[in-house]
Amino acid sequence: MAEARSVAVALLTAATFLTGCERGVSNGPAVSPTGPSGCPSAEARARAAVTRAEKTDVPWNGPTSGPPAVSGKTIVYVAQTMTNPGVAGVAKGMREAARVIGWNVRVIDGQGTPAGIQAALSAAVALKPSGIVIGGFDPGATSQQVSRATAAGIPLIGWHAVAAPGPSAKPALFTNITTHVDDVAAISAHWVVSHAHGNAGVVLFTDASIPFARHKSELIRKGLAACPGVRQLAYENIPIPDASSRTPREVSSLLSRFSSRWTYSVAINDLYFADAAPAFRAAGQKGSGPPFNIGAGDGDPSAFQRINSGQYQAATVPEPLSQQGWQILDEFNRAFAGRPASGYVAPVHISTAANSAGATAWDPSGYREAYRKIWGK
Repeated sequence: MAEARSVAVALLTAATFLTGCERGVSNGPAVSPTGPSGCPSAEARARAAVTRAEKTDVPWNGPTSGPPAVSGKTIVYVAQTMTNPGVAGVAKGMREAARVIGWNVRVIDGQGTPAGIQAALSAAVALKPSGIVIGGFDPGATSQQVSRATAAGIPLIGWHAVAAPGPSAKPALFTNITTHVDDVAAISAHWVVSHAHGNAGVVLFTDASIPFARHKSELIRKGLAACPGVRQLAYENIPIPDASSRTPREVSSLLSRFSSRWTYSVAINDLYFADAAPAFRAAGQKGSGPPFNIGAGDGDPSAFQRINSGQYQAATVPEPLSQQGWQILDEFNRAFAGRPASGYVAPVHISTAANSAGATAWDPSGYREAYRKIWGK
């Protein structure tokens, strides 16, 4: 019964904080300067999870068998926006893998707007390629184009296109490549709880226009709510295409409102901290924090540079972007051979200055060799 009451309290706290998320508006409950003290049990669980996720000597646990490479394929990667470092990182990985497997990859940039994404996907379908990648946007917003691709027999693979990894019936995707959003959200919240020893004032940055991102941020809020000592100060809804212009202004406002009560930040994408850095610097905040900032997704090179140099970001939960680019081509190869999707989902990882060894990406070992062997290359 005590556990049930604790869960109920956590859910009530999350529900209270979830009230209202209008575009560009900060929302949150009234903030206590002190708040409850800690959460020993939750902190212990968080610390154990973070320790596992920070390991770097993890062997390849993906596919080791599959159909040999077919030849002469052209894949079009429709990007939500190439200004999103995660989207761009996957495209880079696909191009690298394409040189190995012997295919052509073309990128069409949707420029981050609904009209631009629809036009980009229409152009992709008109090219009649072997396959199309839905790169970081909701296929529901391009249902007509998706239907045309399906009718033309063009297989579709998503990257962060829907919330869950694996095949999707509606929308019709051969598979969707992403880490488990639940795991990414949970480990981000765990990092805050563990690093803060159960006492923090947190601001969350998200793009609620992207269903995947909004779902992730809601899960993060629920994870943070499990620790009574973690106060959720504000929820900043800033669309990714607007981040460079709006984030500095919002950060300045948040610093004015919360001052030293703001000790941690979580963002659904690292790029928010690139845009926040000038405002932190102008306000005289130390690059090493507080606030201590963690990006719950992507892990682009600039994020690693900020982390390694102690400049307004302490950690990231990086996607293995290059590996996912290789996986996309392997999944297409399985589709062309009439095989099912591999079902592989990369495990979550946390990168910090202590474990990144100066790297500018999370690039786990073993996948290049494994895919070359599968493809016969």
